[in-house]
Amino acid sequence: MNPDALAGADLARALSSRIVAASRPRQRHAHLVDDAQGAQLLMVNGTRLYHLPPELTEQFRDALGSADPALLQGLVDSCGLQAEALIDDTPLAAPPLHALSLAIAQKCNLGCTYCYAQQGEFGGKAKSMEEQQAVKAVDLLLSQAAPGAKVNLAFMGGEPLSNRAVLRSVTDYASRQAALRQVDCRFSITTNGTLLRPDDADFFERHGFAVTVSLDGAAEQHNRLRPFKGGKGSFDSILERIAPLLATQRRMQVSARVTVTPFNLNLPATLDLFIGMGFHSVGFSPLLRAANGRAEMGAADMAEMLEAMIACGLAFEQNVLQGRRYPFMNMQNALRELQRGTHRPYPCGAGAGYFGVSADGELSACHRFVGDEQGAMGSLDGGVDRARQAIWLSERHVHQQQPCSDCWARYLCGGGCHHEVLARGRSACDYIRGWLHYTIGAHQRLSQLAPDWFAAPAAAPD
Repeated sequence: MNPDALAGADLARALSSRIVAASRPRQRHAHLVDDAQGAQLLMVNGTRLYHLPPELTEQFRDALGSADPALLQGLVDSCGLQAEALIDDTPLAAPPLHALSLAIAQKCNLGCTYCYAQQGEFGGKAKSMEEQQAVKAVDLLLSQAAPGAKVNLAFMGGEPLSNRAVLRSVTDYASRQAALRQVDCRFSITTNGTLLRPDDADFFERHGFAVTVSLDGAAEQHNRLRPFKGGKGSFDSILERIAPLLATQRRMQVSARVTVTPFNLNLPATLDLFIGMGFHSVGFSPLLRAANGRAEMGAADMAEMLEAMIACGLAFEQNVLQGRRYPFMNMQNALRELQRGTHRPYPCGAGAGYFGVSADGELSACHRFVGDEQGAMGSLDGGVDRARQAIWLSERHVHQQQPCSDCWARYLCGGGCHHEVLARGRSACDYIRGWLHYTIGAHQRLSQLAPDWFAAPAAAPD
């Protein structure tokens, strides 16, 4: 490890335990993040950030540490920070459909040790979506889109490229129909990369695909977690097959997604490796729920992951200050959400404006609920089951989740991934709060030292 990386790791280790302690919930309406000139105050209602001078910092610290909520309220009122609540207990009314994820191939050639889709087959027989079903899905997606609207059609699996012919034909169909309706239809695919062909690069580039390749670290780590079904490692094959995409990407954006387990926690090394390969962005997601229970992250693993994520974040800050592109997706997304004042009662659009579609045409709350009755939402033939959707949106509202309703991070987190929470509970709260606490501090530093980063659009690949 180079000296800069060692220094970053040491700093991340020192910061991590302090951040976890400082990020624990104290008051549900506000949160404090110390900095060199005072502190950042997060007003939870509206996700509003204010910089406090030292004298006010101490007053807010005392109020947040008090058992009397009136002390904080009085301070908020005296500083003129009160605001009408933006989120109440009312469930979201069903919004227009804006995204579908097609399980276009419920089968896979890999034998990933932790697959939520049970080797891509979702607990049933291997199958592929027929073109007729895929066309119905596109028609449903576009039928609710007004001229000028943006919609997304995602291809998932299993391994979606095992049904390449239907994927291509329905993409072409969606492009034509969207153009006729003056709708901006965007495409994405999540692939294991092993079935890619050189001509896929041209196809994805022509249609401006967001391509996510599942890679779990360097060769030894990846091969342990994502081998072929026969046991052979898949890393070298993937690298060979993604090379044309990395070389071609302009409209297309090729990202790496790393599922984090107890066996691949050296995230800074993985991040630098994949950035060096030319990925448009690199993101990490902890494995909180596996169909077989293997490789799930425990409390100690999540603490180690937070430390590694902070090390990656510090490297991001350093690169931004030196004017270098460093596409660490988790950091970029967190900073931009804080800048926008993201404020939501749900973690994502699942079951609202976004649905998963099984190979047989059944609708589910998202791609992870394919074949799972908990997230059943109707069918392509019968349409969205509005009664089930209304129950879902009522029950999954963050105000109905515990202990979320008393957590300062509730409107940034939204209560956590529905699929993971329903299957395993909330095992990542300390990690989520710790990461948000760190990124709020980073937002303040970069706002002062590199304000142009927030004004610039996401960089195109070099």
